Amino acid sequence: MEVQTTRFGSVQIAEDRVIQFPKGLLGFQQYKRYCLLRPNDDACFFWLQCVDDPELAFVVTDPNMFVPDYAVPIRAEQMEELKLKRTEDAQVFVIVNKIGTKLTGNMQGPLVVNTVERVGEQLVLAEKKWTTRHELLSLEKTVTAASA
Repeated sequence: MEVQTTRFGSVQIAEDRVIQFPKGLLGFQQYKRYCLLRPNDDACFFWLQCVDDPELAFVVTDPNMFVPDYAVPIRAEQMEELKLKRTEDAQVFVIVNKIGTKLTGNMQGPLVVNTVERVGEQLVLAEKKWTTRHELLSLEKTVTAASA
């Protein structure tokens, strides 16, 4: 199928690569169908592109690449909503924002995707350990003096 995007123009994706978010995303409940676009093969950031609105896309990443101890507890009813039979079939993403010279991730509202059934949901974690602007990466260039 052809997906129109404002960032990449027209993109061809297989129908079975569409991820259904039955509840939509927070603030965008009316949009239910998305696909993941990778800007290049070695990217750790992806675009979660809305299939039905070319202008709606979010930068997402696997939070464990930046915060190894990050874990999302998935309750039984969430497993059912996501059609998950095994937690191993779940992939977690966080929406990334650039704030000043830092990239932050919404660790309080992760996206969980069933990689088999292609169903996703944005969860809101009860645990206050994580924030909506958890620093993932600083973009500031650090310069260190070389020893002579």
